[in-house]
Amino acid sequence: MKFKNVIALIFASLFVVMALVAAQHSFAIPKASDSTGSTESSASVPWKAPSENKAYPKWSEMRKPWIYVSLRQQKVYIHGNGKVQYVMNCSTGMPTSPTPTGTYHIQKERGYSFYNAKSHEGAHYWVSWHDHGVYLFHSVPTNKAGKYVVSEAEKLGVPVSHGCVRLSIPDAKWMYKTVPFGTKVVIH
Repeated sequence: MKFKNVIALIFASLFVVMALVAAQHSFAIPKASDSTGSTESSASVPWKAPSENKAYPKWSEMRKPWIYVSLRQQKVYIHGNGKVQYVMNCSTGMPTSPTPTGTYHIQKERGYSFYNAKSHEGAHYWVSWHDHGVYLFHSVPTNKAGKYVVSEAEKLGVPVSHGCVRLSIPDAKWMYKTVPFGTKVVIH
């Protein structure tokens, strides 16, 4: 009698595992394919919300804070206390206007908004990290009236900028209000 119960339990367990695997497979996010055959996730990165579902780190409570920008991963890593404290989604430069790589430091220049007539784009919450106002952390793009350009904002997470590091609106605002002059920025 016990042997039959053990066999039944084994078969029931296998059935549950197979059902879970099948369910997981059926809910997988499909990949979109372009004409080159490459794939990318069909889900866009939220540009109106913070990148993580947790509070931003308190700068004053971090020992040796610094920033790392991964061009490959399109992420900004806020480091402190010897580990990553927060990860932000970003968009860095296109191949035709790449984001400079190397080690930099946050510069004194920062502001609430700007508009560049040459590129027909602006942004909010900008902080300079190279060439005194040329290369910035800033929000997703705005138009001349200061309104967010949704078609560009929805590209967050893809290298589409003119060399700056684009962030979601709340992430850019946190950077603008929090990260002090002189903070080390490493871009690779």
